[in-house]
Amino acid sequence: MVLSDVDIRRYMQAGKIRISPELPPEQWGSCSVDFRLGAEFSVFEHSRHPYIDLREKGAIQDIMSTVVVKPGEAFILQPREFALAITDETLELDDDVLGRLEGRSSLGRIGIIVHGTAGLFDPGWRGKATLELSNLGRMPVALYPGMRICSFTFEQLSSPVSVPYYKKAGNKYAGQTSPLASKLTAEVSKK
Repeated sequence: MVLSDVDIRRYMQAGKIRISPELPPEQWGSCSVDFRLGAEFSVFEHSRHPYIDLREKGAIQDIMSTVVVKPGEAFILQPREFALAITDETLELDDDVLGRLEGRSSLGRIGIIVHGTAGLFDPGWRGKATLELSNLGRMPVALYPGMRICSFTFEQLSSPVSVPYYKKAGNKYAGQTSPLASKLTAEVSKK
C-alpha cells in the first residue's frame, strides 16, 4: 500500500519515517515528498582510465573524482554523461516501511534521468540517497544544489523485516553521506 501525504505525515510523527531537515510545503505531493539535490558529485575520470574492470580489486570510487559545487553555482551535466550525486535530505526508515525513489517528470522531459535501477530503499535504510544522474538529451543541463531533484514514495510492509538494512552484515551503503560508487567489484569472483 502506497502511503498518502496524510499517512506520510502520520508515519513521520510516529518516527517510522524520519527525514531531515524538515520539509517545507513545496516539497510535499499527494503521495510523495521531494528531495533536493546536494552539492557533492562523483564523476568518472574516463580520460585517465580506459574502462571499469569489475574483477579488479581496486575500488570503483578510486577511478572517480569528487566535485563540490559552490553555493549559487551549477553542476553542468553534459549529453550522454553520467554522474553520481547525493540528496540534501537524510532518510531513515523503520523496519516495516520501504521507500521508492522516483525521478521528477519535469526533469525527465528534458532528458535528465535521476536513477537507472536503484530506486528501492529497504526497510531499515539510514542515510542520504545517492542519485545516478544521466543526461539523455543533446544539450548540457545546469543542475543547481538545492533544487528539487527526485521524489520518494513509501509503502507499508505486511510485517517488520527480520533483518533491517542497517543491520545486514554485508550492507554496502548504510549511513552514506556522500555519493558512493558501486561496490560491485567485491562481489565479482575471478573464475
